[in-house]
Amino acid sequence: MADDVAGTRPPPSPHDPRKQGELKHNAIGFLDALVIGINATSPAYSLAAVIGAVVALVGIYAPGVVLASFVPMLLIASAFFYLNHVDQDCGTTFSWVTRAMGPWTGWMGGWAIMMTGVLVIGSLADVAVGFGLLTVGLDGWADNPVIRQVLTVLVILVMTGICVIGTEASAHVQNVLILAQIASLLAFAVVAVYRVYDGTSPLGPIEPVIEWLNPFGAGGSALTGGLLLGVFMYWGWESAVNLTEEVKNSASAPGRAGIWSTVILLVTYLSVTIAVVAFAGPAFLAKNASEEEFIFALLARQIMGGWDWLVLLAVCTSALAATQTTIIPASRTGLSMARRRALPIVFARIHPRFRTPDVSTWAVAFVAIAWYLIVSQVSENALFDSLTALSLLIAFYYALTGVACAVYYRRHLTENIRNFLRIGVGPLTGSVLLTWLLAESVIDMSNPANSYSGVSWFGLGPPLIIGIGIVIVGLLIMSAQRLAAPGFWSESRGVANPEIVHAMERHRRVAKHPRDPEES
Repeated sequence: MADDVAGTRPPPSPHDPRKQGELKHNAIGFLDALVIGINATSPAYSLAAVIGAVVALVGIYAPGVVLASFVPMLLIASAFFYLNHVDQDCGTTFSWVTRAMGPWTGWMGGWAIMMTGVLVIGSLADVAVGFGLLTVGLDGWADNPVIRQVLTVLVILVMTGICVIGTEASAHVQNVLILAQIASLLAFAVVAVYRVYDGTSPLGPIEPVIEWLNPFGAGGSALTGGLLLGVFMYWGWESAVNLTEEVKNSASAPGRAGIWSTVILLVTYLSVTIAVVAFAGPAFLAKNASEEEFIFALLARQIMGGWDWLVLLAVCTSALAATQTTIIPASRTGLSMARRRALPIVFARIHPRFRTPDVSTWAVAFVAIAWYLIVSQVSENALFDSLTALSLLIAFYYALTGVACAVYYRRHLTENIRNFLRIGVGPLTGSVLLTWLLAESVIDMSNPANSYSGVSWFGLGPPLIIGIGIVIVGLLIMSAQRLAAPGFWSESRGVANPEIVHAMERHRRVAKHPRDPEES
């Protein structure tokens, strides 16, 4: 907990649950947190995986959909900023929703965050391995499922080890990876646009026009589907906020890093999307949408020629970086839940030397490996279906956080127009948009024909069954922990630890932040 704007922290009270799982304070700065927030979204991989499908749905209006998807992300990022300002807890949504709406809702929010990591870590590592092999010319190895799976497991273990060694080590690795990734993407976009106006694109190029930024150009269900994919593209920026207990000036730096991450991602995504649509045209992209992330490999050869390895390397480093950063929110949330006895206390263990949550970090990694290997044996489409289920969990806990912000500050929304808009209307609008997308997603996933595999599980699409299964398992674990350690569930909504309230009072005096609702 930061004591002032410089980020120095007072010794925690013996009654503070964070004392039992204290991370290394002031380990990284704002820029490190910003880089981790950007890398957690895996920009190159997200673009590679989504752009073909988005264009297949909305055609030339793909840039508009990318722009529209940014709106709920920015609004929810503002909710993260204001909630983090008064409660710097690495559990983020879990801690905030618990305080604003009660322990039961908070627990499910934390569970959703942890399960997003489990679903996606294996896929990210698999993509990193595949593109890494393509980069060095080992195409045969990339096509061999056994080799890919073995290397994928090794990548997960190595990246998990880096997370355990320390936040500083993680930040150093991320700084290197983001430079390679952004430089390659910018080179890709610049060359693509140059070849459009130079008339040397072989794929039927079209010059960009302002109309492409209209997200409603395609309209109807196509827009809904495109927005769902857009939300997936932006997901992950909150990893910067999950490091709040380890960041200097923790009351504001992590929240600002989260907001700036979404803005930088908007610029990157919009630039590359416009360049790709202009160079290849919607017909080529829609035709090859089924290639998933490997559509970038096709475009790289067309755009970059012998320098296509730069783009392959960008996707590789993007997925590699995201493999590591995706572990962070899941493991930190597990730590936060465990030290409040919402999960078994063993997950609150902090490594005595590295000051990182080693047990929860390795637990997330091993469960993710098991999920990846099991689903991979079913089929590659089943792996894609599990990723599709991510949209349910993402929309759920983002929307929950937006509501929690408005509920937490409910007594202060009418004090002035700034409070009303920034901590009320904005977060609630983001929540409404994401709830609508969640409902549309459930409806869409209920039809098995809309899944990647095209098969039916109990009469529904596999992604929806996976989502329902995660909820059921979560309820069972929550009920069992409620019986084993009922203390957490006796917390009343809005009642905070006295040490936290005292720290919030200091922040308010320094930053002139709106008064803590719990004082009113």
